[in-house]
Amino acid sequence: MFIWKVTEPEARLRSEVLLSQNSEHRVSNMLSEIHRRGYLSIRHLLSLAGYSDNDLFYDANGKPHLKDGAHISITHSFEFTGIIVSTHREVGIDIEKKRDKIMRIARKFTPLNEYRTLANEEALIRKLTMVWGAKESLYKIMACPGLSFLNHIHIEDFEMEEGESWGSVSYKGRRTDFSLNFLEFENYVCAYALKNESSQ
Repeated sequence: MFIWKVTEPEARLRSEVLLSQNSEHRVSNMLSEIHRRGYLSIRHLLSLAGYSDNDLFYDANGKPHLKDGAHISITHSFEFTGIIVSTHREVGIDIEKKRDKIMRIARKFTPLNEYRTLANEEALIRKLTMVWGAKESLYKIMACPGLSFLNHIHIEDFEMEEGESWGSVSYKGRRTDFSLNFLEFENYVCAYALKNESSQ
């Protein structure tokens, strides 16, 4: 797993990475500089993991893959980007900034009554951000159209200080289980998931 706080200017990021023709076209058509820098930094992280831009491709559902068959997941949130790669287990990663906005959308992805024992608003924002990131990481692994965060993805309750939990996706008569881990840095949460080998 690689996480990067992107502080470098766009020109430097461009000069130090070799892009495919398709990637050159994509980044040139991005209107936002922060998106362009994030996109370029992901290519640098690929290099750190031993891959090039040409090794990465996306399927019809937008899920990234590596040509050698290894599993990869990609995330970016404001100034942070990250990737996770595994040779034998499907993986998902998500970075989220802790913001009070999460409280306004919480009912769309989790039953709020599960968090009634939390001490204050700050703790609630922290927990909800962790749960949202966990569900995002599972969603990225499954990449199934129609999958509902609220109805199909379950995150087992956890103590925030422990930094780990497990989750499951129940969809179309099949249940898939995952292990989950959390990292917290600055004002961000990173959740990453590995598909349980028993669910292969």
